[in-house]
Amino acid sequence: MVDFSKLKSSSQDSLRKLTEQVGKLNNTTNDRKSNDDKYWKPTVDKAGNGSAIIRFLPAPPDEDVPFVRYWDHGFKGPGGKWYIENSRTTLGEKDPLSEYNSRLWRESDNDDSPQRKQARKQKRREHFVSNILVIKDTGNPENNGKVFLYRYGKKIFNMWNELTNPVDDGIGETIPIDPFNMWNGADFYLRQRKVEGYPNYDKSSFGAPKAISDDDDYLETLLNSTHSLQTLVDPSNFKSYEELERRLNEVLELNAPTRSHVEDDDLPSTPAPTQHQAKVESDADDLPWSSKASEGDEEDDDLSFFKRLSEED
Repeated sequence: MVDFSKLKSSSQDSLRKLTEQVGKLNNTTNDRKSNDDKYWKPTVDKAGNGSAIIRFLPAPPDEDVPFVRYWDHGFKGPGGKWYIENSRTTLGEKDPLSEYNSRLWRESDNDDSPQRKQARKQKRREHFVSNILVIKDTGNPENNGKVFLYRYGKKIFNMWNELTNPVDDGIGETIPIDPFNMWNGADFYLRQRKVEGYPNYDKSSFGAPKAISDDDDYLETLLNSTHSLQTLVDPSNFKSYEELERRLNEVLELNAPTRSHVEDDDLPSTPAPTQHQAKVESDADDLPWSSKASEGDEEDDDLSFFKRLSEED
């Protein structure tokens, strides 16, 4: 059980810890069950627009960080098989697909070449997960007042990171705010729109700092309702390098035997895509790893990653 009084007394120090953690960004997580009841996402209308008011919550009891980050890949190979796997780069280790993408990148200097187009299609995707309190869900009011995990991308990460590290432009206040603080944080007004076919969050914003509630008993109940983030970082969520390499070879049909030389029963079995996996093709905008799901500068960051790898011996 968390020492709630200690949490309250140290709440002013939480911003410093948060800033330090953002600087490190060495942690990762993944739980790809996006339909899991623990996860929340905004409801959008037929035009792809939606809105909600949420509040980012502190780190769960016995944990120090209110968010985790992970990388994964998701794409369809030439034969129709899916590669949807966690990237071992989240663990600070080598990953066979990242290495393969690096080789593709080195094969051409032309950004429009087939090799670089394939690398972009297969690139790793960056995700963040935090606990949130849903204050107002316009699409699903039954979620109001409940605690969920929320998976989001670089655009929203940048928004709360800028709140914790405001830029002094000389014309406004530059007081840093910890968005995860129950007493001095701020509500997040999430506004999702579809712009040129893609989900866009540019209209989202944080409100003025205020306490979630003056009732400490209620706040303690909220905190004890949060879901563990560190369990999502468990290495068991990542296949071994060898397993990922075998799966990659199978999906991309690299050095694979032809059907004329083997019986069907001897071929590696590939389960049919789950309902969630199949959703990639029909509703890709909703999937964080889809090449269609763009949140700002994610692609540029990943292309820089490929370039760094290509320079390694």
